[in-house]
Amino acid sequence: MAVVLRRPFFLLLLLAGLFGQRARAQADSVAAPPPKRELRGFWIASVENIDWPNQRGEAPVQYRAEYRRLLDAGQRAGLNAVFVQIRPASDALYKSSLEPWSKWLTGQQGRAPDGDADPLPYLISEAHRRGMEFHAWFNPYRASLDTVTRRFGALHPYRTHPEWFVRYGSSYLYNPGLPAVRAHITRVIMDVVRRYDIDAVHFDDYFYPYQEPGLTFHDEQTFAQRPAEEQAFDQLGDWRRNNVNVLIRDLHDSIRTAKRWVKFGISPFGVWMNKSADPNGSDTRAGQPSYAALYADTRLWLQKGWIDYVVPQLYWSTGFRLVPYATMLDWWTRNRYGRHLYIGQGTYRMLESTRSDTTWRNPRELPRQVRLNRSYGGAASGSVFFSAKSLRDNPLHTTDSLRLNLFRYPALVPAMPWLDAVPPRPVAGFALTRAGRVATLSWQPGPAAADGDVAAYYVLYRFGPGEYPSPDDPRHILALPRATPGHGTTFIDTTAAPGQSYAYYLTAVDRLHNESRPVSLRTNGQLPTEIVMASMPGVAALPPPAPARPPEAPNLKFPALRPLGTDAEAASNKLRAPAKPQRRGFFARLFGGG
Repeated sequence: MAVVLRRPFFLLLLLAGLFGQRARAQADSVAAPPPKRELRGFWIASVENIDWPNQRGEAPVQYRAEYRRLLDAGQRAGLNAVFVQIRPASDALYKSSLEPWSKWLTGQQGRAPDGDADPLPYLISEAHRRGMEFHAWFNPYRASLDTVTRRFGALHPYRTHPEWFVRYGSSYLYNPGLPAVRAHITRVIMDVVRRYDIDAVHFDDYFYPYQEPGLTFHDEQTFAQRPAEEQAFDQLGDWRRNNVNVLIRDLHDSIRTAKRWVKFGISPFGVWMNKSADPNGSDTRAGQPSYAALYADTRLWLQKGWIDYVVPQLYWSTGFRLVPYATMLDWWTRNRYGRHLYIGQGTYRMLESTRSDTTWRNPRELPRQVRLNRSYGGAASGSVFFSAKSLRDNPLHTTDSLRLNLFRYPALVPAMPWLDAVPPRPVAGFALTRAGRVATLSWQPGPAAADGDVAAYYVLYRFGPGEYPSPDDPRHILALPRATPGHGTTFIDTTAAPGQSYAYYLTAVDRLHNESRPVSLRTNGQLPTEIVMASMPGVAALPPPAPARPPEAPNLKFPALRPLGTDAEAASNKLRAPAKPQRRGFFARLFGGG
């Protein structure tokens, strides 16, 4: 009897699961698409070995393996950028002739890794191999986290220029008021920009130090001896802000001159100023706003265009009364001045006791914040999570929420037209060979664009019968293959249903994420073997839909894919080219360029 009852029950469960999957698939097909352009990153902190390396003095084979595991965790979560701290305190996690090796890498400041290995090329290449941007994270002014100067490496600037530094509590800091200090910091950063294939220079929130009770940052003498061109700044606070402004401005100009594609971004403390102290500030009650306490005028840097993106550290919850997350998000969207705004989000808060902000105990809080970001229609165009280990450890299963829901589909990093608005050329020789269930797609890189750029990677879209071709829906992105300079690329599609027709669209994307016009081909799926060549670049293989916009209602039928005309046409291995030039199609209008 028990066996007889169990079988129907099992069948009911199976049917319920099948219907549930179908319902989810149908709901997914009619829901508003997730953003196709969204930066998704995490910080990998090396200071005090917070994230990486796990401990000091590891062999290169060990710290490389640890780094790969962190990147793999980020890739599984759907991330496309990594922010690695390579200069935590006037030291280097790369081979430098200007500053000593970091003790957090080798165990002793100035000691080289085994074999004199330089980790940075490996860190960059592993990120790029996973489709992630590499943002080189520098702390500009921190010189040490202790005051025992005999432990400083031989290359530490304190050895030759002790007058550059100010002791503040249990640490040493560079004095931002000295032109020689600004020149040294710029020289260190530009050394990395010129020698390594980084995608961005990144600063965190440490400028002048956070104010501590009973401590004073003693730069009075430097202020009193400031040169004539700085005499207009007769208030100490205004002079300090100008010191930081000059560094940011000059570094921006240096990066642009050296490599126009390298971005410059800042991650400030989340509150610029409280409205009670400045009418342009936010309706908050933060203790140390960055403008007044750290002398970091991020808002001015955005206005001047000296930085390309800002990542305010909004580590508060939506329920925190002094600095509510939603209030700060709204303020930053209104004060980004056309530059990119990514939100710094505190995944580590879910691993704390969080007595001061108990909303973080709710597993819905982080997904709620990401959805709030998206509700601003691209004004907040991404998230960066602090830090890598907390994201990897999946607190309250929130990383699962990203992987399975919010970041389920891939996203391209938002483009920066003020740096580069020229798309690459379309690919050449796009072809498909299908045998049974396996379709092999191959192509060659197109020629360099007018600005000299070539493809850094590609976007391969696939559309089935009844699906509306749109470049704005990442749910149709099949893959994001990386480009190999000077070589062709192959992708094998094993997920296409047998006997079903498909259209494939392929675009090239440069390293600043400008996307070319598409090249397209289609397969009818009926023949045992098919060989299909792409249509002309930018000319869609599908007839353009009657309305040049997405359907306005979920029950509106999408235009059906047109099947291949005859077996003879399929056997020709080439789609029929139009007899005369056609008007730019739907894809060409949306993608533009090329």
